[in-house]
Amino acid sequence: MARRILTLLAALLLALSLGQPSATAASFANPVKAVKGADPWISYHNGNYYLVTTSWTDVITIRKSATLAGLATAPGVQVWKGDAASRCCNIWAPELHFLNGRWYLYYVAGQNVSDYNPTQRTHVLESAGSDPMGPYTYKNQLNSSWMLDPTVATINGQLYLFGSAGGGTQNLVAARMSNPYTLATSFSTISTPTYDWERNGTVNEGPEILQRGGKTFLVYSASGCWTPDYKLGQLTLTGSDPLAASSWTKKSTPVFQRSDANGVYGPGHNGFFTSPDGTESWIVYHANDSASDGCDNGRTTRAQKFTWNADGTPNFGTPVRLGASMPGPSGEPSSVSTTYTITNRNSGKCLDVAGSSTADGANVQQYGCNGGSNQRWRVEDLGDDTSRLVNVATGKVLDTADCSSADGADLRQWSWLNNTCQRFRFLATDSGYVRIVNQATGKVADVANCSTADSADVRQWSWLNNACQQWRLDPV
Repeated sequence: MARRILTLLAALLLALSLGQPSATAASFANPVKAVKGADPWISYHNGNYYLVTTSWTDVITIRKSATLAGLATAPGVQVWKGDAASRCCNIWAPELHFLNGRWYLYYVAGQNVSDYNPTQRTHVLESAGSDPMGPYTYKNQLNSSWMLDPTVATINGQLYLFGSAGGGTQNLVAARMSNPYTLATSFSTISTPTYDWERNGTVNEGPEILQRGGKTFLVYSASGCWTPDYKLGQLTLTGSDPLAASSWTKKSTPVFQRSDANGVYGPGHNGFFTSPDGTESWIVYHANDSASDGCDNGRTTRAQKFTWNADGTPNFGTPVRLGASMPGPSGEPSSVSTTYTITNRNSGKCLDVAGSSTADGANVQQYGCNGGSNQRWRVEDLGDDTSRLVNVATGKVLDTADCSSADGADLRQWSWLNNTCQRFRFLATDSGYVRIVNQATGKVADVANCSTADSADVRQWSWLNNACQQWRLDPV
């Protein structure tokens, strides 16, 4: 009898295990991104999440990680910089969409003038291939007057562009597209702020399409982002023409809003993504942790799972408190990487602090990758599109010797002095490689004489577009 009971228990445990993922997803806590976290968008592609947010500057950076938790410490890699005076600056609300085998980056940008807001227009970039990190080329401006928060979606086989436009009142607008960078129709208004909860700032913006079970929803942000009552509303496509306001039915109450009990204010401008195994629906959004915060870089990126009601409508629940531990999306790896090796494209060798020395001025070189902590680096976002590279073994940072701007100036480690000689940008090249650019000098990390030898010096040099100046950041 005892053997039979044990056999039944074993069978039960096996049956239960077959219904579970092979690995438990890593836990995470909000914020997913603590600096420059407004207007977040997440795409999941080939085993990685790609996060892009408003920069307020002339660049677009993307973070990449195999886990949601890992996005918090992932390097921000610059994939685009404003290339013309009419669209150089104040980049807002970028989104990544994969269409016809390429990635398209939709974003808002304007001119560098004191009152930049009136010059904001909607633009689109196109990737050279299927890598979300690019490289990208500029394709088109998608409107001639002020418009924010572009997104695209395919409805009934047709591609549509949605955005927010208007003067004193911001309305949701839509147009049909003939391809991902060309409009086929003019814009029509599909929603205006009508309920009291939409009119604390009379704003409808941040439209995002959510589709499931043959139903199409448009979730949007309502009221002013400068208020703690910024929140999400919902339209349902109940007619046949997405360009007609009469085809959309607005829910009379908000679907996601502030939670004073959880210390979350102004949740909005969201995106949607699905867990790696396809079983869970997730929302990413920005919010403030104080009712007095406004429409600036104090907003942080947050994410949480949501469910579906019996009638097929989404149930977003209540925004969770900052710091609350939650299981990550189902199907993720169970471990989170927060440090990186930095490998040279030409030599295949790792960026290394010589001899694991803890001294200021210790040389930084290349060396065969061996897993040592002197070859592991933390990439810490400094909030100005730059990062510092902190060596795990020593706690000291990558530094340009004497702040020299000369070709050949040494790269070394030094105690953190919070100067631009210790700040670096990562600029995407191709195939997952970047150039590491010093903020003070504009020059790049370079292996001396393109050597492939252990202990070859790493220095700064003018950009020559060769493999000796390109590096791959790998999570470890």
